[in-house]
Amino acid sequence: MRILTILISLFCFTGTIQAADGLINKASNYSVQETMNRFEKIVKDKGFTIIARVDHAGAATKMGETLRPTELLIFGNPKLGSKLMQSGQTIGIDLPLKVLVWEDEKGLVSLSYNDPAWLKGRHGINDRDKVFQKMTGALNAFSDAPVK
Repeated sequence: MRILTILISLFCFTGTIQAADGLINKASNYSVQETMNRFEKIVKDKGFTIIARVDHAGAATKMGETLRPTELLIFGNPKLGSKLMQSGQTIGIDLPLKVLVWEDEKGLVSLSYNDPAWLKGRHGINDRDKVFQKMTGALNAFSDAPVK
């Protein structure tokens, strides 16, 4: 019980939680659209390539369905991604990178993405530690700013 209390306290303090499946979730103080706008601007300003921005809720509405606000940004850095794929081509299923911003049933907004360390293990890439460290640092920094 004490461990659970510590974990809950850490989550409340940082606003970040990492699930066992490698998904990192960060609580946002903004709407889905504003959070994604802020994140996309940071990524563009850092020189990353934007592949697509998907409005899942908008697509659902067009089909006569309802979905809480949910947006996905697909982006990457081909120079880094190519190095990873040279070491383990299956990582191409997880690249380019993706960030999901979504609203839950209580109206709380979160920004989520796959932890690069989890991707490293998933694809058994052991010769690109510096690339994964760079990805981890960048994603952490890029995702902190738009949620606060």
